[in-house]
Amino acid sequence: MAHQESAAVTTKGKADGKPVTFTYHRHANANDSELSWEQDAAPVRRLAAQDIVAVLHKRVQEADDLTVLYVENTVPDDKKEQVPGALETLVATKLPQPFSHDFLLPRDAYWQTHQAHAPGHPALHILVSVKSGTGKALDVWEHMLCPMLYELEASDYMLHLTTSENSVTDLTRDTFLPQANLGVAQTVILLSGDGGMADLVNAILSEKRSKSYKKPTIVLLPLGTGNALANSAGIAADNTMGLRTLLHGSPKELPLFRATFSPGARLLVNELRDERPLQKLNGTPVIHGAVVCSWGLHASLVADSDSSKYRKFGAERFPMAAKDLLYPADGAMPHPYKGRVSVLRPSTEGKGDDWEPIDRETHGYVLATLVSQLEKGFTISPMSRPLDGKLRLVHFGPLSGKGAMDVMTKAYDGGKHATDERVGYEEVEGVKIHFEEEEARWRRVCVDGKIVQVEAGGWVALKSGIEGVVDLVVGP
Repeated sequence: MAHQESAAVTTKGKADGKPVTFTYHRHANANDSELSWEQDAAPVRRLAAQDIVAVLHKRVQEADDLTVLYVENTVPDDKKEQVPGALETLVATKLPQPFSHDFLLPRDAYWQTHQAHAPGHPALHILVSVKSGTGKALDVWEHMLCPMLYELEASDYMLHLTTSENSVTDLTRDTFLPQANLGVAQTVILLSGDGGMADLVNAILSEKRSKSYKKPTIVLLPLGTGNALANSAGIAADNTMGLRTLLHGSPKELPLFRATFSPGARLLVNELRDERPLQKLNGTPVIHGAVVCSWGLHASLVADSDSSKYRKFGAERFPMAAKDLLYPADGAMPHPYKGRVSVLRPSTEGKGDDWEPIDRETHGYVLATLVSQLEKGFTISPMSRPLDGKLRLVHFGPLSGKGAMDVMTKAYDGGKHATDERVGYEEVEGVKIHFEEEEARWRRVCVDGKIVQVEAGGWVALKSGIEGVVDLVVGP
C-alpha cells in the first residue's frame, strides 16, 4: 500500500450523515498518512492510516457512500491489558479520491473472490486460541473480528474456542485435515501466536494426506507473545491486529523446516512439568516449524519464561527471564553450552550432504530461522524476506552477560549484530547438534515456542525445504 507523497487533499462531504470537510494528508509511508474531518465548531477528528482496516462500498446507502472500517485504539492505559481495541465504522460521502484509492477494498481481492458472497466459497473457520500470549484473543474476536464480519455480511462460518493446549491439534486432525483430504477449500482465521500455527502444521504432518489434499488457507491474527511470523511477514505492520491483511492480502505457501531428534527426546508441556512423546516419521521423533529452532540462550529464555508468572507480561517476559541467565547470582559467566554443531551449507552442485563442523566446543547462542524478526523490532535475520523459504543460522560462542546483551541489543538496531565479528550469520540448509551436557536444562531445544528436552548424549538435526501444507495470507 506504499504510494508517492503528495499534498493534502480536501473535499466537502458527509460523515455519518453530517456535513464535514475531509482532509487527507498522504505520505510515502502509508502508515504515516492521516484522514481528518471537521464540522463547524466541533473538534477536528483524526484517523491514522495505521488504524484503518479497509474502505467498503455500502449496499443500502446512497451510491457514493463508503464505509470506513478502522480500529479504535484510544484505550486508557489502565485498561489496555483487558481491551486491545475495538472495530469502529464511519459512513462517509465524497471522501478524498487518494484516500479511497489507498484503502478501498478491491473487487478482485482474495477475500472478495473467495469469501465474501462468492459462489461455492471456501468453508470459513474462526479459531480463537483463548489463552495464547497475554490472553486477548477472545477480546479481539468479540470487539474486532466479529463486528467486521458483520459489516462484511459474512455469517456463514464456524467458531471454535480452544479449551486446552490440545485444542488446535485435535480440531486440525478431526476437522481441517479430513476436509482438506477430500479436496475441500478451507479458510481458517487463526487468532493465536506462532505456537498455534505450529500445532496446526504438525497435526497435518502427523497424518497421511491424500492425492486430493487441498492446502487450507490460514489468516493469522497475531495474538501470541513474540508473533515472529506475523511481524516478519508484515501482518503486524499496522494497528489492525491483522484485519487489514485479512481483507487486502493473498495466500502464499508457508515454508517449513523439520527437526529430527534422537529417540529419547520429549516434548515438555504444562509449564515444563510434564513430558509427551513427539510425533514420529519412519520411527524417528520429529517436529516441524515455520519460525525458529534454537539451542543455548534463546531456548533457555523461552523455556525459563514459559509460565503464567511470566506470560502475563507478553514479550517483556524474555528480558525478565534473561537476568538470571546472563547475570548468575554467584557472579559467574553465563553458562557455556557444551556440544558439537555442524552445518549443511547450500550446495551449488546439488550434493547437499556435506556437514561441516563449527570450530567451537562450547556455545552461547545457536539459532536457525526462516523469519527476520522474532518479535517486533528484534531483527534476528536481516537478510530474510517474507516467506522466502531460506534458513539462516545465527550463532556465537560463550560471552559475558554484558557481551551477550550487547549483541542482542544490536538485533534491536536493525539487525546490526549480523556484522559483529563475534557473531556467525549465514544461509544454511541444515544444522545438526550433538549434545554433551550432563544437566537436562542445558539440553532443551526451542522449536516455534515449543520446548523439546533431549536425552544425555542425544542430538537434533534440522533441515529446510520441507513441502508446505498450508498457505498463509500476507499483505499485497
